[in-house]
Amino acid sequence: MPATFTRTPAEIDRKDTGIGGKPPVDRRPTGGGGGDDNWDNHPQGRRGPRELLTRYRLGLFFALAGDLMFFIALVSTFFVRQNAGHFDPRDNYVSDWHPFSIPPILWINTAVLLLSSLSMEVARQHLFHEVDVMEEWLGLGRPAVRRAAPWLVGTVVLGLMFLAGQWIAWQQLSSQGLFFATNQNSHFFYLITATHALHLFLGILALMIALGALFLLRRVEMRQIVVDCTAWYWHTMGIFWVFLFVLLTCFQ
Repeated sequence: MPATFTRTPAEIDRKDTGIGGKPPVDRRPTGGGGGDDNWDNHPQGRRGPRELLTRYRLGLFFALAGDLMFFIALVSTFFVRQNAGHFDPRDNYVSDWHPFSIPPILWINTAVLLLSSLSMEVARQHLFHEVDVMEEWLGLGRPAVRRAAPWLVGTVVLGLMFLAGQWIAWQQLSSQGLFFATNQNSHFFYLITATHALHLFLGILALMIALGALFLLRRVEMRQIVVDCTAWYWHTMGIFWVFLFVLLTCFQ
């Protein structure tokens, strides 16, 4: 009589998640969300958690591409207005652009944001660490969550510090009599920094959601997706800010 095998409820809960397969792990020294073995053995449309992670990443990248187009349009308008002017009654060409020195605190803000990107990446990699992920997949606890959570909290704190620094920069400019409508240069400074600050604020909300997801979501792969997509968004905002900071610093 052929032998029969049954799976325990815990095994069924781990394997029959509607996605199939083990969560993505990273076997490389650096990077995150690396491949797992035998992904192509799954039927089309059910290639496991890695395919689901890839789909969410693609969706995020398309959304960020739209953001990139918006910032490119903003920067293009910056350069157009920088070279614009008018003729006075004596037919003298007068430029509407009046350069000023950016608040020094923006240098500190940039360092803080880059540091937050580093802490975000550390948190993301903890969620893909092979040993920790496999321990949880086998029902041996949640070591990845314990290691990633403090780094996510640190990223939130650094993000809030960056926003506070931007507010201080705006206060320093206003104390010098430079407001949104003072001239074209100050207009674009406030517009660019406020637009980026709004995007970063949305990133902080996403970080808080990701932090809650670490403790509320049961499936390892779903927690990985939330943190991974949040990390890519945060890194992108950091890259955007570096370019905007260079723009405001070097092209006044």
